[in-house]
Amino acid sequence: MKKTTMTLETPRLLLRVPEERDFDGFCELMTDPVATAQLGGVSEPATIWRSLASLIGHWSIRGYGFFSVEDKATGEWLGRVGPWYPYGWVAPEIGWGVLRRCWRQGIASEAAAACMDFAVDTLGWRRVVHVITTENKASQAVAAKLGSVNTGERFIIPGFGLETEVWAQSAEDWRRNREALRSGRLG
Repeated sequence: MKKTTMTLETPRLLLRVPEERDFDGFCELMTDPVATAQLGGVSEPATIWRSLASLIGHWSIRGYGFFSVEDKATGEWLGRVGPWYPYGWVAPEIGWGVLRRCWRQGIASEAAAACMDFAVDTLGWRRVVHVITTENKASQAVAAKLGSVNTGERFIIPGFGLETEVWAQSAEDWRRNREALRSGRLG
């Protein structure tokens, strides 16, 4: 089977297609009760493995998907961020989940901004959404930093029953917002 290769780089991060070697990092993320409180809750390793396989398969089905996020200096796995559009989803989304020990370091924002560029400039998305639970103030802050706004739409995640808010912006808004973000005028 041909391996999908795609990478994005930021000043600190390498974003690449997930691989089986990311399993330990995914386990650290998905067994943390605080980090998973807004992602459907803690999972056991067998379920995490199937979830990782699903993320890898999304790349084969859609031609894009969540990236594994690595620290460029150390090669350490930090989280998963990227474009995602599973069956039954409200719209194509840029989502994120990073290890709790990496919170408040700008990892999610930096990786998500690179993924916004990819979605708009390469995939041709005209609108980008972020599906965020009402209680997840940290992810709402990341979305706001990117220039997205709460649309007032609600979406219940199929299979999990989590009620979410839909945050979004148009491709045109992102093109303006990314320049403001890079110059320090946004976020």
